[in-house]
Amino acid sequence: MDSGDTSKYFQSTCKRLAESFFNTSCEALAKNLLGKVLARRLNDGCIIKGRIVETESYLGGEDAASQSYGNKVTPRNEPMFMSPGTAYVYFTYGMYHCFNISSQGEGAAVLLRALEPLENLERMTELRKRYRKSPKTTLKTKDLCNGPAKLCISLAIDIETCNRQNLISWDGMWLEDDGQDDLCKTIVAAPRIGINCEKKWQNKLLRFYIHDNPYVSKIEKAKMEFMQLP
Repeated sequence: MDSGDTSKYFQSTCKRLAESFFNTSCEALAKNLLGKVLARRLNDGCIIKGRIVETESYLGGEDAASQSYGNKVTPRNEPMFMSPGTAYVYFTYGMYHCFNISSQGEGAAVLLRALEPLENLERMTELRKRYRKSPKTTLKTKDLCNGPAKLCISLAIDIETCNRQNLISWDGMWLEDDGQDDLCKTIVAAPRIGINCEKKWQNKLLRFYIHDNPYVSKIEKAKMEFMQLP
């Protein structure tokens, strides 16, 4: 049994992803994460779940769009250099969090961009509404987690609680395989969003999402490739 399966909060109907799953190249992890389930246990014991439908890979090293470009280690990006399966949460625009998972390779990590909500949607909605100007406005399910910041808000993912945590063993958040791989046989590869660096890296197809999934943050209509997962 994988060491991650020992968590008392883990549901035996699904398989918790072990170290071997994360110990792969950044691009491979970004693709393999599609269709997997992200589970987040809140302080009161409530477990929120969503299926990963969109990711971006940041390769480190020569990747000019990566926070670890040139293999530069800082107090902020240090989790990108930690063992595969480490959570890297950072603050952006002075108000939002983004959640990444480290992979194989120095300074390489995968950004989670969007989830399809699966369990405890009411709690997700409650968390999201705390950050809305008009909390009484109806919030559609497809808008709960269709973006990296929305995803973090809806699952209460922040630096203080989640950064540097080992997703292989931590009881607060983990990844599951629920056997629904048939949901993402066809994926789309497209340029990453909001990248401001040399065009070579702006145009690389390092964003991946499940084809025809309505929970994706942005559907590419120009530069893109369709890929078949094994």
